[in-house]
Amino acid sequence: MKTAPTTMTFFERFEADILSGKKVITIRDESESDYVVGTEVEVSTYEDNRRFCRLAINSVDPIMFDELNSYHAEQENMTLEELKNIIEEIYPNKGQLYVISYQLV
Repeated sequence: MKTAPTTMTFFERFEADILSGKKVITIRDESESDYVVGTEVEVSTYEDNRRFCRLAINSVDPIMFDELNSYHAEQENMTLEELKNIIEEIYPNKGQLYVISYQLV
């Protein structure tokens, strides 16, 4: 059995939204889908690995790229077009993704 991840990184541009509670999900690909509901993770910036909070993992749900909707965008604190553009930039040609919901600890 794989060990639950204990860390998560976000691009610096998302830090304020996470800390303010405006961003409550992250959408990741298969390589980052093994987070475990009920665990907590230390969160750092992707660019310089600067720790900025802890998050509790609430759910990890598979989703197809084409199923992303305005509700997901709202949870990410952006428009659906922005969300899809960012995901395509980070995970090009990915059909299967995972919605990870969390809350600040």
